[in-house]
Amino acid sequence: MSTARPAGTPHRPSHGDRTHAVRVLRHVWVPLKDGTRLAARVWLPADAEGPVPAVLEYIPYRKNDGTAPRDATLHGQFAQAGYAAVRVDCRGSGDSDGVMLDEYHQTELDDALEVLAWIERQEWADGQVAIIGKSWGGFNGLQIAALQPPQLRCVVTVCSTDDRYADDVHYAGGSLLASEMLPWAATMLAYNARPHDPAVLGDAWRAEWLDRLDKTVPYAEEWLTHQRRDAYWRHGSVCEDYSAIKVPVYAVGGWLDPYRGAVFRLMEHLDPATAPVKAMVGPWAHTYPHQAEPGPAMDFQGECVRWFDHWMRGADNGIMDEPRLHAWIPESTPVGSDREIRPGRWTAEPSWPAPGVTARRIPLAELGGGEGTALLRSPLPLGAASGDFLKFGDIPGQYGDQAADDGRSHTFTGPVLEETTEILGVPEVSLRVTSDRPQAQLAVRLCEVFPDGSAKLVTTGLLNLTHRDGHAEPEPLEPGRAYEVSVPLFAIGHAFGAGNRIRVAVSASLWPWAWPSPEKVTVELDASYGELTLPVRAPRPAEEAALRPYDPPREGPPHSIELTGIPGDRTVTLDLETGEQTVTTTPADGTMVDHADGLTRTGSDLNRFRLTEGDPLSAVVECERDEAISRGEWATRVHTRSRMTADATDFLVVNTLTAYEGSGADERQVFARTWTFSVSRDQV
Repeated sequence: MSTARPAGTPHRPSHGDRTHAVRVLRHVWVPLKDGTRLAARVWLPADAEGPVPAVLEYIPYRKNDGTAPRDATLHGQFAQAGYAAVRVDCRGSGDSDGVMLDEYHQTELDDALEVLAWIERQEWADGQVAIIGKSWGGFNGLQIAALQPPQLRCVVTVCSTDDRYADDVHYAGGSLLASEMLPWAATMLAYNARPHDPAVLGDAWRAEWLDRLDKTVPYAEEWLTHQRRDAYWRHGSVCEDYSAIKVPVYAVGGWLDPYRGAVFRLMEHLDPATAPVKAMVGPWAHTYPHQAEPGPAMDFQGECVRWFDHWMRGADNGIMDEPRLHAWIPESTPVGSDREIRPGRWTAEPSWPAPGVTARRIPLAELGGGEGTALLRSPLPLGAASGDFLKFGDIPGQYGDQAADDGRSHTFTGPVLEETTEILGVPEVSLRVTSDRPQAQLAVRLCEVFPDGSAKLVTTGLLNLTHRDGHAEPEPLEPGRAYEVSVPLFAIGHAFGAGNRIRVAVSASLWPWAWPSPEKVTVELDASYGELTLPVRAPRPAEEAALRPYDPPREGPPHSIELTGIPGDRTVTLDLETGEQTVTTTPADGTMVDHADGLTRTGSDLNRFRLTEGDPLSAVVECERDEAISRGEWATRVHTRSRMTADATDFLVVNTLTAYEGSGADERQVFARTWTFSVSRDQV
């Protein structure tokens, strides 16, 4: 099978040659009513006749250096296709004025409305705007749409969510995400502390930087303060009122990205009369599809242009005549063989829920392991083979063979499959459990078992059992009382191969994804009760054979950005004397050089997760971040350290931020601060 043009993928009629010459406005100020200025970069079709529609990406990751390599591949192609592409740094990021107080702060959304109005006033703009974004920009794209700005015509939201509590990097199933919450807060602390560019601000850059450093705040305290789904998380969660969105939405996800379930919920809940939805879920992780890891990648910019052409130029290009959902179904391949390219095929469904997907209920008692009572005294460090919760596609962050973790869990393993079984949607597992402590949690993994005994992770679910009846009002467990609970797993598309077996693995821990319960706990599992519900999809070979392939990624216009990647790493060590396990990750990053002006940025991250068997209060998360930005003799560096622990009643977090000016022997410290805070545990 060709990995560049996978057989059986849907064809999109040509959206026209992207032949416009491109003019880049490297820095433009967007003035706001309160006197704040936001920094923007604009790509324009140089030979356009008259004003054109615009495409906005509005994120806090720095247009000059942070996302500059990606921006060149995305916005340059939109300008080639005849659109004005506008990339704006949120208040408090990059060269923009102010300080970032939190994710999706109301100020961020209010500013966005002014940005849209500013675009409408520009001589190169015809007043119509589309919003595109991945992750942060995908979140706020939906949130801005719910505010119904008059300029907005459509949205492309990638790897984002409609529910900030249920589907983000803070909590999952009511469990605190040890592997994500502090690491992401540490990243934002370092990102927010980076300096303005003296090439833009002149001599004022240093005073502005020191002011930003002085006002920067760690986000972890706010996130930890809200351990249940309260008003804090409802803000920005468009699922609170889907009807507020009244523009077309193209929702895009990947099977290795934890936000993928939102694609299906948006399809199900947005009103097709006012907010028609088109959706795509590919094999990739938390990446734009034209830079897909793992691949195959596709001409995502071309697909976006077709979407923009239809909704902003009235093009009759057939995009809304096609099936509303295209989903990649990965083939059954041996563990570890598909980390760079995931073999499979594109399938199509006319709607969601899909008429071709049916719920197959399999009693756990019919699977091996479905008799009597099982005691889950799960080893606390169980779960390292699950890889990163938030996967960016780098190989060290992907999952490994689940067989060892399965051996330390209670498993239900079905018979050898006589034929391929294909699933698409949200699997669910119902269980009956009894805990000997008022707080406990469950982790459920759905795996494919191969004849050699290796086990491939298909999807996962977490449930803090105090959240069994909802995330708004958790209640402690009554020790000794049996509870019937349902654990929804992350949405998935997968083909279980003939000759293999389906396995459900249940444990009471999954580290470092989930922070351990405060006491050592035994969960009694009624192995004769419960069922696995699989969303089984009937293949339609004739329809799929008629689908033609997506185009492979295209080269965009020439640019001055060079990115040298720094590979990631992941190690797991066990001290046999103390029983302490340490998971250490150094996520992939890189060095960016803009050869137009010499601006250089290098980032490096380190995360360390430590836990000692038998002691749930031994959990420690430690993070370091280093951000160096320079040009010629001008050089700066920001370094952060973050540490999170917990006792039986409280979480404790310590953050330090240090900033430096100069390089080498001339480097000198210009700022340092330490924040220490504790937050009471709230049924977590």
